[in-house]
Amino acid sequence: MKNAEYHSPVREEGFAELGDYAAIGEGRSVALIAPDGSIDWWCAPNLDSPPLFDRLLDPEIGGFFQLEPEGAYNVTRQYRQDSNVLETCFETETGKVLLTESINSTLAGRLPWSELARRVEGIEGEVTLNLALRFGTRAESRSPWMAETAQGNVYHIADLMAMLRTSDEVEIIEADDEQITARLKTGPGTRALVALLVTEKEPLAVPPLSAIDNRIETSHVAWCDWARSLSYEGRFQKHVGRSALALKFLWYAPTGALAAAATTSLPEGIGGEKNYDYRYAWIRDACLIIKAFAFLGALEECKAAFSWLSKTILRHGVQLHACYTLEGDLVPEESYPPLRGYKDSKPVRLGNNARDQTQLSMYGDMLATAQLFVEAGHVLDLSTSRLLGELANCCADHWRQKDSGIWELPEIQHYTHSKMACWLALDMAVKMAEDKNIEPTWVKRWQRERDRIRDWIETHCWSQSKQAYLFYRGSDGGLDASLALVHRYGKKVNPQRMLSTYQAIQRELGHNSAMLYRYSGVEKEENTFVACSFWLAEAWAEMGEIQKAEAAMEEILDTICDKGNVETFNEMFDVKTGTWTGNMPQGLSHLALIFAAQAMTAYDQKAASAADRKPSE
Repeated sequence: MKNAEYHSPVREEGFAELGDYAAIGEGRSVALIAPDGSIDWWCAPNLDSPPLFDRLLDPEIGGFFQLEPEGAYNVTRQYRQDSNVLETCFETETGKVLLTESINSTLAGRLPWSELARRVEGIEGEVTLNLALRFGTRAESRSPWMAETAQGNVYHIADLMAMLRTSDEVEIIEADDEQITARLKTGPGTRALVALLVTEKEPLAVPPLSAIDNRIETSHVAWCDWARSLSYEGRFQKHVGRSALALKFLWYAPTGALAAAATTSLPEGIGGEKNYDYRYAWIRDACLIIKAFAFLGALEECKAAFSWLSKTILRHGVQLHACYTLEGDLVPEESYPPLRGYKDSKPVRLGNNARDQTQLSMYGDMLATAQLFVEAGHVLDLSTSRLLGELANCCADHWRQKDSGIWELPEIQHYTHSKMACWLALDMAVKMAEDKNIEPTWVKRWQRERDRIRDWIETHCWSQSKQAYLFYRGSDGGLDASLALVHRYGKKVNPQRMLSTYQAIQRELGHNSAMLYRYSGVEKEENTFVACSFWLAEAWAEMGEIQKAEAAMEEILDTICDKGNVETFNEMFDVKTGTWTGNMPQGLSHLALIFAAQAMTAYDQKAASAADRKPSE
């Protein structure tokens, strides 16, 4: 160790790089941990609660919980196999220490309180770690205060109660209303624990330290049981497994809702204004994650999420909102807390105004998800079946409208993706009616409107000079990478046009690379969109272009994986600097990897089946 070079993680004006964060969670909340041992983001007790730690958005006033070695050190991190329990190894000139972190649960599910556990084990030599804990003030709108109790000091932050529990080896140096500092010395074979217990508007349980420590292993077993129960057996097994575990962070166990991401306001372009709150359930994202869970064989999550989505829509009516809270309520209007923002990217947002947008593609998302649910061998109840029929009617009524499109743009247009998604919705409705899964009362109308949508698209959205489907009608040559999601339209309506479009997308939106920008011109203000890159790989496979799919997949994985991160994907990746931007863990990024791997696996299975049917010579 003494002959090694040590390079402690460096922060830029207090900010860690977004791609360097790892996540831990338990199906209710997610914490983000920087390589220097600082938990810079944790909304407790729920994914969409106000943050207890928010250093991620403001290093000067934000809360954090850090365990860091004294002096220079090297750091390596990994998740345990088939688990979301994180292990970090710190190596200094004097020794080596292992930090194991978990937001604990039980084999039966989440705890009635939030329990963030950090186990410290001495491996070699001696290492001193400094502990620093500062509670967030909700953009200085609340003032934490400490109360002494028979069980120890309790901290109050608005409606939250929190208690830091430490083993005897941890020396508390200072503890006041706002922060705690402490020191811990390790040696070979030593083992210590620090844990933060949090509850909201409820009494605070104070379990023994031994029980908290044991629950790290219980949580690990629960993660392993879930990961090993998945039925996916195909290409890119390791990456699919890790993305499945990342998606599990976003499954909000109390209701079955699926959050788009665990953070708010992480910029799509550093210093820009595209900083949004993704801690809600978008119909689009939820449908796609349900599809990913179906591919994986995660029946419980698939059923719970689909049931939550159906009930939420029934509750609010078939005029769909783009997103809902994790409890199924309407998302609040945006507000703008006075925080610095990640690397001065403003505004910081709470809430999301996309809730009121018209997004016609949601009809296609819902009908396609229902069809996939049925194809997986499940049965729809009468309420859901009737809801799907009503959604198909709404789609037939409204497809001629302009909308904000899948990218939630302020410019209202006839977006090609939206029209193709409406075609898919009615095509699915026709199939489900023919298969007796929904009432066939309006099936002839659905057939006629589906064909009208096809004719409209082929007339208004195709550019002969560009040899591609346009971003929207009259877009003057603009392209949209989200057309990779509607490959089924291309396969059934005009395969040659769709293949030509995909070639144009890779050429112009990827600059002949597999890493794609979302649409024409957007590279001026944001980075490549990870999900789009995987979606095109999936589309190539679905269209029978397996070599293009394989080449794209390999290039994407070589670009974004094994670069020191732990495959906790953000929304976007800057190919020029090799850095990540956007909210995280981003559901679209992880589910798109699963889609691409599944599409290539399905191609392999079809090819093998065809070979088996071929008569021997």
